[in-house]
Amino acid sequence: QYRPDNVAGADGDIDPTEITFPGCSCLTSSCVVHVCSCLSHGENYRTLCLQPKDKEEEYARPVFECNTMCRCGESCQNRVVQRGLQFRLEVFKTERKGWGLRTLEFIAKGRFVCEYAGEVLGFKEARRRIQAQTSKDSNYIIAVREHLHSGEIIETFVDPTYIGNVGRFLNHSCEPNLFMVPVRVDSMVPKLALFAATDISAGEELSYDYSGRFHNLPKSSREQKCLEEDNRLRKPCYCGSRTCASFLPWDSSLFSTP
Repeated sequence: QYRPDNVAGADGDIDPTEITFPGCSCLTSSCVVHVCSCLSHGENYRTLCLQPKDKEEEYARPVFECNTMCRCGESCQNRVVQRGLQFRLEVFKTERKGWGLRTLEFIAKGRFVCEYAGEVLGFKEARRRIQAQTSKDSNYIIAVREHLHSGEIIETFVDPTYIGNVGRFLNHSCEPNLFMVPVRVDSMVPKLALFAATDISAGEELSYDYSGRFHNLPKSSREQKCLEEDNRLRKPCYCGSRTCASFLPWDSSLFSTP
């Protein structure tokens, strides 16, 4: 079933459509930094492009868009991901990777491309579904972990297997042209937004790194050891990039018994 936005999963633990943020009180057509409460962490977008983090910043800034309760106009520049798909994309059959997604028009670096949307699940339901899969099943469940400065970790699980959007057709690449950013609009449940990591030409396949790494950050020796032990369970990668890791990213946490 095609749905452009996230929906509550079968477990009903999380309702992504619930509005819990109060919104800003800006009475302008477009909000500005130091005045708008939604922009307390800095400017998110400029001419529809995601602003890169400052070189001095050690961590990525959280992204909060203006929301339903905000008093600013619909034309506010801090409303990008919530507007949904703006480019013409095409689902197509790849040679070795099953279905894939490509763009039919040029996409500039920093532009929002699409969301990875589906059922938002709690940890128990996500683990139940993962463990019920066989080696022949495709896994669409994504686990996103945000590490806060306090040491707390926020986990978000999205499954577009049965209800989802065009993002479910994106393939992995070890040299991706998209990167994922959790963007919050109406509540703390994030939209998993995919932005262009570089200028993307018409006809080019769209991809992101399933592990969340960007520009292939080096793995720690502990991670490498775990991956080598899990190779028998992993699926081969056919991205064809020069830095291909040979296997698709693997996270064993949802398979293990807590």
